[in-house]
Amino acid sequence: MLLDYLRRSSRRDLFRAGGMLATLGLAPARARAAQAAYDLRHNIYTAIGVRPLINCKGTFTIISGSLTLPEVKRAMDEASRYYVHLDELMEAVGKRLAELTGAEWGIVTAGCAAALTHATAACIAGADPEKIQRLPDPRLKNEVIAPRYSRNVYDQAIRMLGVRIVEVSTKEELAAAINPRTALIMVLAGPGDRGPLGLDVIAEVAKPRGVPILVDAAAERLTIPNVHLQRGATMVAYSGGKCLRGPQCAGLLLGPKNLLQAAFLNSAPHHSFGRSMKVGKEEIMGMLAAVEAWVKRDHKAEWEQWESWLEHIAARVRRIEGVETEVLYPESLSNHAPRLRISWDGTKLGIWGQAVEKLLLDGDPRIVLAGSTGTARDPARSSVTIMPYMMSPGEEEIVAERLHAVLSKPPKLETLRSSAPPAQIAGQWNARLEFVYGSAEHSFVFEQEGAEIVGTHRTETMASDLRGWVEGDRVWFRSSHPFEGTRIVYEFEGRITPDGMEGQVGLDEYGTAHWKAVRHRYGAPGGVVRPVKNI
Repeated sequence: MLLDYLRRSSRRDLFRAGGMLATLGLAPARARAAQAAYDLRHNIYTAIGVRPLINCKGTFTIISGSLTLPEVKRAMDEASRYYVHLDELMEAVGKRLAELTGAEWGIVTAGCAAALTHATAACIAGADPEKIQRLPDPRLKNEVIAPRYSRNVYDQAIRMLGVRIVEVSTKEELAAAINPRTALIMVLAGPGDRGPLGLDVIAEVAKPRGVPILVDAAAERLTIPNVHLQRGATMVAYSGGKCLRGPQCAGLLLGPKNLLQAAFLNSAPHHSFGRSMKVGKEEIMGMLAAVEAWVKRDHKAEWEQWESWLEHIAARVRRIEGVETEVLYPESLSNHAPRLRISWDGTKLGIWGQAVEKLLLDGDPRIVLAGSTGTARDPARSSVTIMPYMMSPGEEEIVAERLHAVLSKPPKLETLRSSAPPAQIAGQWNARLEFVYGSAEHSFVFEQEGAEIVGTHRTETMASDLRGWVEGDRVWFRSSHPFEGTRIVYEFEGRITPDGMEGQVGLDEYGTAHWKAVRHRYGAPGGVVRPVKNI
């Protein structure tokens, strides 16, 4: 199937680029939109049954980050035609990255998460082969300090080395936490790193004690000279496949030459903890080409283009009575672009924000938005947000037309309101979740007032509040369980039957599971609720 597509593609490209658009007689903007729509429907992905999308959300890995620049593709193609020694290649690239960025040295990694892992390994094991082979080993340095605002889902890339993350909230707590087992201090770039325990303050405490500081700036713009290194960071890590529009599986680590060379020794191609995080010669040269392009790109012209796209979309949807628009400007260097918020009263238009977001994602062509507000139960304050950062020319026409069509003539949607009285589910329930592989025993305790429910959701190791509603025999509730730097979210929906409840539970990025629950029988065998384990 794929080979057949590739054989046909050159002839199709000639047809598409020549006669098709010419015979349509479209204006340039409309022609670009037609080209974009055609490409989305007929391409290498649709040949295997996968539908691409228009990215109005930003640089998110789950929707494949960004589109690599033409010069990056050319560099990767040429790099693939030769053999080189990777130690020699990274040495030369490190020197060139230093010249381009103003940092002392740089290395290319398999994404920003890999940069965090290799940097941590270097701070623990250095370039000592014996220690490199022992990783992960809690007998080595095994603590990483992080201000509370820096805890996030990506710090698993640091924890995977077997370290314990020590959270601190004040300068005094930071000073007290530093000890001989401290490997480094991790800081997440963003609003928090300019607060009372910001990077400057951390550097003031850490530098005299010789503790390295690593900044995670994955989705940020690359600043030259580097703002984080100037403020006291030892190393800073970036994603290569986001703002820089380099290879999707590449990242960038900047900092002192000796520490970065140790980080490289702790990564592939060397036989070390980071061996599985391989970055090849193609990604290395593609990443270098992306940085070379970054220093030459016309960032002002890019910004003006984003604003023009947002204005085009705004002008189209404002023709609908009751629709308002507002341009939002970024407050950080991450996904640094203007955004468009489109707002309306869902009770008047007959459609709410979350429904619009889903309709565009499921439509043709598919469009992923940067968020929405307004639900079937609370439609009044509805909105959707457009992020132009990763859009391509012509797509603003498609987005404008699709939004106008959905908001001006919304489809009839099923409401969640039921004329039947809500079923009564107050009390304790035992539940079983069947994942795509494996299962788990959970329990719920519900308190109910009318259609509203609150209570407690216990998993096998955690417990957290839940909140939701019952409409007739339909039930929906949600819980969010904090764990390390992230949260594990459960979103249950289902039906109430004479035998209990069952349905699907959304697990956020981890897919879905089937769940069944029955009322707890006190005194029955196995009916005792297990205490939550300490972890």
